[in-house]
Amino acid sequence: MDDTDRQLLSLLRDNARASVASLAKVLRVSRGTVQNRLARLEADGTITGYTVRLKPQAEGHRIRAFMTVAVEGNRTAAVLAALRGDPAVSALHTTNGRWDMVAELQADSLEAFDSVLSRIRLLEGIANTETSLLLSTSKL
Repeated sequence: MDDTDRQLLSLLRDNARASVASLAKVLRVSRGTVQNRLARLEADGTITGYTVRLKPQAEGHRIRAFMTVAVEGNRTAAVLAALRGDPAVSALHTTNGRWDMVAELQADSLEAFDSVLSRIRLLEGIANTETSLLLSTSKL
């Protein structure tokens, strides 16, 4: 990966819907160069897909939270696998320090969120959790 690839990826992070022509213009390369680089980055797995980012207010009254998780012993892989399969978990991050990972959670109501917490806390390998509801977002 060279500087042009990194610039291309940066532009796509800002706007994944940018046209090949506009990307080529910003990068000062031909459209064919951009198309070839995109094809290569997709083929080698660097780009795994394109998505839509919604502002939190667009999803109505969705409850969002961060859950920090302490894992028992060497059970991190098993806990990660279990959390990846949970539809309420929107992202997982391994960390250093007091907590082993952070899970981003979503639910449609407080009742549903309570069920999510109960379900996750029962997973084998989880020693302790701490959850913080996200009340507002200042920057995306």
